[in-house]
Amino acid sequence: MKDLLCDEFQQAVDDCLLRHRSILDVISKLQESAARINRAVAKAVTGCGCLTINAEKQKVPSDITLDQLKDYMATHLAGRLCEQCKDTIEAEMGSALFYLAALCNLLDLNLYDVLIRERKKIGTLGPFNFS
Repeated sequence: MKDLLCDEFQQAVDDCLLRHRSILDVISKLQESAARINRAVAKAVTGCGCLTINAEKQKVPSDITLDQLKDYMATHLAGRLCEQCKDTIEAEMGSALFYLAALCNLLDLNLYDVLIRERKKIGTLGPFNFS
């Protein structure tokens, strides 16, 4: 069974993508959109200041179980995205999704199938999924 939302999104992308239909355009635009996400997150830290990154070596006790590991792993983030930064990052993520769907279209792949396959892999491998 296909997910209607993913299928509709993928069809809308196909309908809208006119100028950058070349596989080379799509893969470079996908890479560019990922870089723009990174830049938007960095600007939330360095420009806006709504986020702070406090990075240091992860301190993990040697006597914990794998189930407890998540409790000891830090995100290194402090603060919360302000509305402006949140909007910017969501827009950049939307662009990345657009070009991911476009790539799926060009390669005759279904975005929902890709999502389901990855979900099954996560379910099977759990925390051992380091992809």
